[in-house]
Amino acid sequence: MFNIQHHERLGSTNDEARRLAASGAPHGTVIHADEQAAGRGRFGRTWFSPPGNLYLSVLLRLDLAPERASELSFVTAITVADAIDALLPKQCKATLKWPNDVLVHDGKIAGILVESVDGAQIIGIGVNVLEAPRNAPYKTSTLVGAGGIATVDGARDILLDSLGKYLEAWTEHGFEPIRAAWLARAHPIGTPLRASIGGRAEEGLFAGLDEDGALLLDTVDGRKRIVAADVSGSGP
Repeated sequence: MFNIQHHERLGSTNDEARRLAASGAPHGTVIHADEQAAGRGRFGRTWFSPPGNLYLSVLLRLDLAPERASELSFVTAITVADAIDALLPKQCKATLKWPNDVLVHDGKIAGILVESVDGAQIIGIGVNVLEAPRNAPYKTSTLVGAGGIATVDGARDILLDSLGKYLEAWTEHGFEPIRAAWLARAHPIGTPLRASIGGRAEEGLFAGLDEDGALLLDTVDGRKRIVAADVSGSGP
């Protein structure tokens, strides 16, 4: 299913995927770089991208209704969490924070950026294999630091196998099984969370995911439905 294009160094694997999408590259094209000079995450933030970690983007051409585009973020989060579990000691499990942060020992080990361009979907994934940002404003972790044994190429192949499995399940059975699998790895219902939306904060208790993956938060003013925010709290 996947055709891997490997580069020693790129500005951004997502930017290269966007360029290839515009030129008609097929479904399943994978751009893998050893290093990124201008890696980026959600809200345009810089993604720390030295050699020794996994940086890849996957170009998908799915017959996907626009209102279902947000589901792909959760498919990818489950994909990455399963792949990380396969590389860690059995007693160690990845957890998830809305919308798609992947954590190990409460430290962020992977980031996901999903974009749409020219009728295609692009999944960008960064996994801390050997290195993590030293001055990040949040706790971080790495596969090796958590006791995992992984090469970058080995982690990539396991991740792509996992992605193929979850894309097939999502296509055949819809979002509900993905939503249930995500919730099984997330903060327990009732966890206190803080959602930063622009310059405004909403605080409340985690009430699950709506049918489309929106965050449900029980606040003093009632239940709120949040579709884009930075979320912090006690976490999983």
